[in-house]
Amino acid sequence: MPVSRPGTSRILIVAGSDSGGGAGIQADIRTVTMLGGHPMTAITAITAQNTLGVQAVHPVPAAMVVEQMRSCLDDIGADAVKIGMIGSADTAQRVADVLEPLASTGLPIVFDPVMIATSGSVLADPATIAAFARLMRAATLITPNAPELAALTGRHVETESDALIAGRDLARSTGAAVLAKGGHLSPASAGQVGAATGEPGDLVADHLILPDGTDLAWTDPRIESQHTHGTGCTLASAVAEGLGRGHPLPDAIARARRFVRIALREAPGLGAGHGPMGHHRVRLDCDLGGATPNQVTLPASDHAASVAFYQALGLHMIVESDGRYARFESAGGTTLSIEAADEVEGWPIIFLEVADLDAAIASARAHGIAVSDTRAESWGWREARLNDPAGNRLCLYVAGENRRFPPWRIG
Repeated sequence: MPVSRPGTSRILIVAGSDSGGGAGIQADIRTVTMLGGHPMTAITAITAQNTLGVQAVHPVPAAMVVEQMRSCLDDIGADAVKIGMIGSADTAQRVADVLEPLASTGLPIVFDPVMIATSGSVLADPATIAAFARLMRAATLITPNAPELAALTGRHVETESDALIAGRDLARSTGAAVLAKGGHLSPASAGQVGAATGEPGDLVADHLILPDGTDLAWTDPRIESQHTHGTGCTLASAVAEGLGRGHPLPDAIARARRFVRIALREAPGLGAGHGPMGHHRVRLDCDLGGATPNQVTLPASDHAASVAFYQALGLHMIVESDGRYARFESAGGTTLSIEAADEVEGWPIIFLEVADLDAAIASARAHGIAVSDTRAESWGWREARLNDPAGNRLCLYVAGENRRFPPWRIG
């Protein structure tokens, strides 16, 4: 198989098309592209759908699906494969014929067992679901939500403990890792981890279950939004891109979850139903393989004049604090802050976002660069300070979701 250029992950996506652009192959392409990978597609079905539902489905003949796959694999090659909507039982079998030999070589395969759209429309009949067995055995990771997990295992899945039991069954029977997603679990159960808050359901837990039965959980506050169309497709594609880039499975999942959560917050609010997410707004919030200049703080001697100046240039103010600090966001997502000159000692500060702060500090120190110890800020950042040879001030930091959405952000 051909070898990709360093830093470019080649992701083959086998999935259906969503005419409304919120899920399916469209969400997959947007996700992989925004994460820095190269998406290739084998379209399994054409759907007529929008934010309100699926109006029609036209499966692509299985032979054509296979031809698309082989066309990409034989020329460009792939570093990972993502499987979404299959379209028919015959297609599932033919796709498995192609992927089983690749799986035996260690090629990462992420299978999102799509059965029902966010709107509730059925996207896989019983025969197709039965044919998922070979695909699941070939997969590195299976990413079912609660209803899908129930259908695949025959178990009742309504609580977090139900999902863990069913996920262990599926991992044991397929030999694949299972990411049991918690977004569909009943509010009382989804909040088990966060019951101390007194608000059951305010947290969502996703569990990675390995074939040996061990598991790893991620828990985050639920993001309340009706614009959730394509969350499953996006998550699976983001994981595949991370695996294709060489990230360990837990790291690829953590990165993918962050991508999904920020895309949910950035949803453009389109349509009257379950709208699409804001994939196009996430690029600068992900690990691009190195330090990324995402934030600059400049000293300001006249706060009001500086605010007016940057607003006149077209920057959008997202933070205003006591007439001494303000933060602006550019159309591309990079942010710029102004702060009272006496608080920043009259020097600009350039903030470089990194995926692994401890590794970045260790690397800098290995090159003889003096870097302060890390400190945790109240708004969720971890950062460390340093100076360049000319004395310019720099800050290395990790921000997670709070770079673009600090708790104090102006609504």
